[in-house]
Amino acid sequence: MTKAESANARSANVKSTGIKNKSATRIMVYSHDAFGLGNLRRMLAICEHLLTSWGDLSILLMSGSPMIHEFRLPEGLDYIKLPCLNRGVSGQLSAKYLDASIEETVALRSQIIQSAVAHFKPNLLLVDKKPTGLKGELTAALDYLQTNLPRSKCVLLLRDILDAPQRTVDEWVRWGYYQTLKTYYDRILVVGMQTVFDLVQEYRLPVAVARKVRYCGYIRKQVAGSDGENPLAQLRLGPTDRLVLVTPGGGEDGYSLVSAYLTGLEELQQSAATVPKFHSLILCGPEMPLAQQAQLQQRAKQCPGATFQSFTQNLLSCLEAANVVVSMSGYNTVTEILSLRKSAIVVPRLKPSQEQLIRATRFAQRDWVTMIHPDRASGRSLMQAVLTQLATPKLAPPDDIDFDGLPHVAHCLSELLSPTREFRCPSLMSVLV
Repeated sequence: MTKAESANARSANVKSTGIKNKSATRIMVYSHDAFGLGNLRRMLAICEHLLTSWGDLSILLMSGSPMIHEFRLPEGLDYIKLPCLNRGVSGQLSAKYLDASIEETVALRSQIIQSAVAHFKPNLLLVDKKPTGLKGELTAALDYLQTNLPRSKCVLLLRDILDAPQRTVDEWVRWGYYQTLKTYYDRILVVGMQTVFDLVQEYRLPVAVARKVRYCGYIRKQVAGSDGENPLAQLRLGPTDRLVLVTPGGGEDGYSLVSAYLTGLEELQQSAATVPKFHSLILCGPEMPLAQQAQLQQRAKQCPGATFQSFTQNLLSCLEAANVVVSMSGYNTVTEILSLRKSAIVVPRLKPSQEQLIRATRFAQRDWVTMIHPDRASGRSLMQAVLTQLATPKLAPPDDIDFDGLPHVAHCLSELLSPTREFRCPSLMSVLV
């Protein structure tokens, strides 16, 4: 049977029987994705784990990411693409592609979300980061759930660090997030460690809100394995060859990091009598402006042993193949580097939030990563750090870091939806204030 015939057969089956499994648990996931790929990749990892761990589950993802079509989605997961918003390094929201004001675009997104909630009727709504969505676009859907589907649960998922404490508190007060969390949400799941950043204390959560918080540990994704070709083979490298991976995440503000690294390669090539033998795989990120990509790619062609790409679906495989990784300090990238016990050299972004600087500083204090402040991230400083790490790799002690975020999140959601469901999971670290 061809793919087309198979698709037609599935379509005919759905039409004849209606919903494939009316008893399936329905989860709707909201991921606003106004900057980079981190939020989308994190929420997709959670969706994939839930689908693997549970039976009879149907997930609908609401995403504004322009890159969602590039990801392979598992059976049981579908998505609705919201009109794109762009935050940029300034932090100012605007419509990314539509010739529309931010108010018009947010209103359109809000109507799409509310309509999806009304028709999909989720048993649980999992919200990423912002309790009322971007510019309050989720408020109507939350009201609808509370009024029309009062048995449905609402869960907020927060990464380990959001921004500088005072700035976060000010934002949460301005948008009424503390009251929203008291009124609408059943749980607040933090995919981080309380010992690294105590979100409850740092962001001054009221007692009634703090009691809903569960610290779940960092998220560790599984390497694709046979789903993708070995990056070393693609680069024609052997198992003893050394690889440095350079990745600025989505890449929208990654030009300076990649440019500095290429400068380091150029200077090394000019000054060294014998250039150390290592290969560089540079993933600039799909959201880097095309003119910047073209300029950097041209420079990379002049550097022996450098390969330049925009995007890969198998980032984890590339991380696993690397000896040293040079990156920013976004949540996904850094935790994935550490979960694979790779040497990490991180250059945090400073705008539009202090999130990456705080994370990089806390991790560096524990000797998990080597941090270079962006003001001191020159070609020379980056290359010195790379050569040092290649000579004496710094491996994160696995016992120091809790990477059970995925099973902990699944357990917490399972408890809400079905308290009697058996779900084996390591012990949770929770905070009750």
